[in-house]
Amino acid sequence: MLGRIRRRLVAFAQARHRGDLAGVFVDRPTKASADRVAGTIEMLRNLPEPVPMIADHVNLWLPARIAGALHAHGIWTLTDLTVRIPRRRRWWSAIAGLGVAGARRIEAFFAAHPALTERARALIVAAPSSSIVTWEQLRVPHEVDGSRGQFRAPQSACLLKASNDYEAVKSWLSLHESAATQRAYRKEAERLILWAIV
Repeated sequence: MLGRIRRRLVAFAQARHRGDLAGVFVDRPTKASADRVAGTIEMLRNLPEPVPMIADHVNLWLPARIAGALHAHGIWTLTDLTVRIPRRRRWWSAIAGLGVAGARRIEAFFAAHPALTERARALIVAAPSSSIVTWEQLRVPHEVDGSRGQFRAPQSACLLKASNDYEAVKSWLSLHESAATQRAYRKEAERLILWAIV
């Protein structure tokens, strides 16, 4: 019974992100440590429930399996996660190892903490909605630029020396001699890329 109480106290301390306090309950208490245990219990009683902050690491709030998949994709903090999740139905498919269940868990976490999402989005400098750029100035987000495409062959096997879809289209366009043909193909390629990423 006492072991179960100790385990519950450890879990409670860890849920409050206080691993230092959880350590007090791991060892069997002795008469010498009884005052320390009582003080720690009192401290835990007064601890507020933790609130996620945008700079917190994802492994503080999400299970280790999900955090590992996010880390492998370069997502370390809740800010990174909020900013890099596109507003698409299958946003998680680009993150290997996450899956539908992990994505739903993340979505439920953000739904439970709406203020967190608002704080993270406030950090993003919004580009003017009327900003139209030329083909040469187009900067496609890394998640959708095709550099890690499912059907991309190894660089050594490719005839075009391109590392992403934009470079591949530019190389392909340069193969056509006629300026009129290049303009027509370029217009259609721009439409295709914009359709694919928007």
